[in-house]
Amino acid sequence: MKLTLLRSRILLALVPFLLIRSVSAETPKGNAELERELRKLDSAEAAAVLITDVSAIERYWSDDFTVNAPNNKILMGKVDAIKLVREGILDYSSFKRDVEAVVIHGDTVILMGLETVKAKGKAPFAGQTVLAASRTYG
Repeated sequence: MKLTLLRSRILLALVPFLLIRSVSAETPKGNAELERELRKLDSAEAAAVLITDVSAIERYWSDDFTVNAPNNKILMGKVDAIKLVREGILDYSSFKRDVEAVVIHGDTVILMGLETVKAKGKAPFAGQTVLAASRTYG
């Protein structure tokens, strides 16, 4: 009787772990097409930033867009971020983004990776290549 009770407790303790593993195992296969589309949109957004296409940037960035800006400030909202684009503070001669992971949780998506930029003009670190290591964006 004690052995059966112990086995039941162990099994009950493992159930949450097994459920999480089965859900996470299904995510990559079930969302492969969505991940491809997200990576495509992410590349298009980076290209818009590189060529300073403000109208495209306005479409890609949400109203509550939050970002660490190169002037060492946290920008809260698309309006403040686009102001820096128009002022030449967010201005790059090269912009490379390497997406290392795409995580999909229901209707929330997280893209993680590295950004390497070469700032120009009035941007901080103009003329220098800057690696923004392990940034999370999405």
